[in-house]
Amino acid sequence: MTTSATVIAPLTLPRGRAWANRFALAPLTTTQSNADGTASAWDLDWTRLVAAGGYGMIMTCAAHVQKNGQAFSGQLGISEDRHIAGLTQVAAIIRDAGAVSSVQLFHGGARSLGGALGARVAPTAHGPDVRELTAGEIGRIREDFVCAARRAHMAGFDGIELHAAFGWLLTQFLSPELNLRTDRYGGDLEGRSRLIFEILRGVRSATDTDFQIGLRVSAGRYGLRLADLTQMSEELMRTELIDYLDLAAWDVSLRSKEPGYEGRTIVSAFTELPRGNAVIGASGRLRTGAQIEALLDAGCGFAMIGRLAVAEPAVARRLLDDPAHSVVTLPISADRLERAGISPPFLEHLRQYRGFLSDTA
Repeated sequence: MTTSATVIAPLTLPRGRAWANRFALAPLTTTQSNADGTASAWDLDWTRLVAAGGYGMIMTCAAHVQKNGQAFSGQLGISEDRHIAGLTQVAAIIRDAGAVSSVQLFHGGARSLGGALGARVAPTAHGPDVRELTAGEIGRIREDFVCAARRAHMAGFDGIELHAAFGWLLTQFLSPELNLRTDRYGGDLEGRSRLIFEILRGVRSATDTDFQIGLRVSAGRYGLRLADLTQMSEELMRTELIDYLDLAAWDVSLRSKEPGYEGRTIVSAFTELPRGNAVIGASGRLRTGAQIEALLDAGCGFAMIGRLAVAEPAVARRLLDDPAHSVVTLPISADRLERAGISPPFLEHLRQYRGFLSDTA
């Protein structure tokens, strides 16, 4: 079986360097950074491991833009200038391997750790431990996202991705169930998506014309409406505020039950949108070369590889050589991953994913 020309073809985005191929490393949570958010030796080792894996683009784990936005112990930070030195090392490893690099920018909102890190905040208060953001605090968050993008640029990254998926702060703003504000950041879709548009405009202004900007969205939970997400995404692509849209689809084969989209795959609701020069990619239970090629044939420009890259860090290179390559089957031995260089805290985090790890060699 020969390798698909689509998979191995370079991917040209509206801005910045072309990706060497259509494989992208997903922003995987590793929980292995230093306590102050700086990149650890484990972060550098993990980056070296995947940098040798053949991906066209490599993205860091989610990096918090405010200390009180941290949602995991051992989470990477990009909220302070002291984070730049370690991030510069990460970017250099990726660049030297020939891949394009990106940092995922993140705030946990109501799902942050809280406690000593600061109050949990959200668009609307939910319970005694979550406080509603003031308009001034929303402005501060906007500026902290922009400052984080500037730090990524200073560190030598080719771009950033804004994390608006999986129920974190920007998802909370988008959700009509979680955002009950009555000011300009709530109400209709224009209000609920306003912060995302403001952040993206700020990042465009704060970085150069070659800086690649992506947005990650997810549908199906947290009250998010597919109609809202597609409308917002089309506008962001039309106005060139983003260069690519990253669909965190949970499962790329999932079909919608939402009125107007019944029976259609969630991915197809986005790939059929007018997009100008922007590119759309997706992740979600991609396990074989055939699945990845089918995703590209269905209109996606790239495939985001997540847990499969943990189980087999060089899977992109192997699938590029042979799309019929038999990828690692799950569950995978924890001992095998440890011997491959996966850190103890990363392994411990992976235990929460049912069916992924086995303690049997």
